[in-house]
Amino acid sequence: MQSSPLLHSLRRLWALDKFAYSLRVFVALSGVMAVCWFLDDLELVIPLFLGVIASALAETDDHWLGRLQALLVTLACFSLASLAVELLFPYPWLFAAGLALAAFALPLLGALGERYAAIASATLILSIYTMIGVDQRGASGELWREPLLLVTGAAWYGLLSVLWNALFANQPVQQSLARLFFELGVYLKIKSSLLEPLRQLDVEGQRLALARQNGKLVVALNQTKETILARLGHGRPGPKINRYLKLYFIAQDIHERASSSHHPYNRLAEAFFHSDVLFRCQRLLNQQGKACRALARAIQLRQPFDYNDSELALADLQSSLDHLRRQGNPEWRGLLRSLAALAANLTTLDHKLRDASNPDALAEEQDSSLLDRAPHSLKDAWERLRQQFTPTSLLFRHALRLAVALSAGYALLHLIHPSQGYWILLTTVFVCQPNYGATRIRLVQRIVGTLLGLVAGWALIDLFPNLLVQSLLAVAAGVAFFATRSTRYTLATAAITLLVLLCFNQVGNGYGLILPRLFDTLLGALIAGLAVFLILPDWQGRRLHNLFGNSIACNSRYLREIMQQYASGKRDDLAYRLARRNAHNADATLSTTLSNMLLEPGHFRKDAELGFRFLVLSHTLLSYLSALGAHRDALPQDASDGLIRQAAETLTASLDEIAARLSEKRPVEIYSDTEEQLAKRLEQLPEEQDDAHRLVQSQLALICRQLAPLRTLAAHLLKQEGR
Repeated sequence: MQSSPLLHSLRRLWALDKFAYSLRVFVALSGVMAVCWFLDDLELVIPLFLGVIASALAETDDHWLGRLQALLVTLACFSLASLAVELLFPYPWLFAAGLALAAFALPLLGALGERYAAIASATLILSIYTMIGVDQRGASGELWREPLLLVTGAAWYGLLSVLWNALFANQPVQQSLARLFFELGVYLKIKSSLLEPLRQLDVEGQRLALARQNGKLVVALNQTKETILARLGHGRPGPKINRYLKLYFIAQDIHERASSSHHPYNRLAEAFFHSDVLFRCQRLLNQQGKACRALARAIQLRQPFDYNDSELALADLQSSLDHLRRQGNPEWRGLLRSLAALAANLTTLDHKLRDASNPDALAEEQDSSLLDRAPHSLKDAWERLRQQFTPTSLLFRHALRLAVALSAGYALLHLIHPSQGYWILLTTVFVCQPNYGATRIRLVQRIVGTLLGLVAGWALIDLFPNLLVQSLLAVAAGVAFFATRSTRYTLATAAITLLVLLCFNQVGNGYGLILPRLFDTLLGALIAGLAVFLILPDWQGRRLHNLFGNSIACNSRYLREIMQQYASGKRDDLAYRLARRNAHNADATLSTTLSNMLLEPGHFRKDAELGFRFLVLSHTLLSYLSALGAHRDALPQDASDGLIRQAAETLTASLDEIAARLSEKRPVEIYSDTEEQLAKRLEQLPEEQDDAHRLVQSQLALICRQLAPLRTLAAHLLKQEGR
């Protein structure tokens, strides 16, 4: 029996990752507003609302017990920060020192993990909320009132969050898995475009698009891992988490196979231009991408997934290969073997998708452990913090910029005494981001969003003078802020500005806040922009050599792990999965950095084109490694074993050498006679060699041919940086 359209729509709404978050905020804000109206004390609305907002900003995904522990830490930090503001507020010099120290120390806690970064950021924001409240009421009033109300609002939302996590513990896992398989589907769709049988196909452009999508996919993989890890605990996982863990490992396998390359695609297109074999491969890969997106919807809506549509496509592909073999063209011999390896890889990928239909039936992984990167002791936590106390640390630079920017903002508001001056500090905190590109985007979004919010607030206050209606609109604005803050920041800023105007209008004159809010926003944004531009700026081009070196070094470790498994047999142990993930993380970091680089002033992005060329080469190298990893298994004895071992040792040594020279800014040799001779030997494939050895040898040859262009780009980068 089919469900009704209304039920289906509600199910789709429930499956949205922002819905649960928005619903919790709605309940929290509505509860606060209802209590304030019941007590007939609307002055309580602003501090309680701000406490709810700060608590929601501090929230990170976790098991309910972990969320409870995080809530207790959050409330303790909020209480200390708010009381410190109250105590130091009458003493400007002491207050300035405390503000600078907090603004420097709190961001450094991000070195301990996402949870601590969120708590630290929310604590700094709540401190400024306290300043706004104290400034509103003046020197009079009870010392404890503002901190108590702010922490009460934070505790109210925190309790809702803990209760929600206890009742719907696995909903975030479903949502993160759905997002992961959706990104996989997009990746497969882009990858299928590389198999377009066109002679003039822009392979480099397609590979660049693939590398960028790979960055999004790696982020989804990492987020899913952390979400599952938070629910594993120290014992055996329950049936549901075990099912999700198997789906996660399936996604990892599909990613490795999807990112594989078995031969330069332009040569395949040239050789088989008059055949439909590449079209068959493309159609199957595109179909598998659609299946991944269908699987994402099935996970999201908790519906069954059935994948049985590929048998005909696989049969057609095999028929095309058989037809080409029967023609007996000697020039195609090596290319046909590459096509056969590609077809085998697509077939296995297809089987992985069928396994996703019923992951419970799969055998347990030999090693299903996940690496927990969180600190496990106070010593470990201190060591991570100690490593940040250097100007080379990006976190240290951000913390220093934030401390100077807030100190400058505090000095400015005392110098010019603007109305509602502490909004300057709040704007600075939200606008000042770890790099110039992100700050530039946030600055524009914050100013435009504030303008929209002020105009909307002026219109709504005029149209709906009834305070009860304005209260309902304020709750709606708060929900809109949290629903859009990570995806549409301009709209989120407009929503939070509207909320502030409506709340202040409950206890005073909202119109009087419009111009001060606009003025303070412009000042705060200007201070944040100048801080990021002038104080130890993180121009992305200055660290390209480190990123290039790290990417090459991670690929070297991945190759070493792969070749060990060709000697001992396939096993998806933690060491192998970690090497694979680190290689993809390095590739994704490089892609993100280059995107940020494009937002920087012209002089500082002069190496962007070279960087994107390197990204294409690096991602191509990673795709050849992935093909080796996808087919890894113990090799039978063969005369070529010695050459393969020598090639693996030479290639890892060469990659390590290039990586070290890049990191240390030492000259890189453009030409290596040893690598050129090795490539020629690897490309000489005896006819009597078995397919397994041929595949390994041909992939190593492709990897070897990537070294010369990598050396050239590395040498060119170091030469430009040395000028």
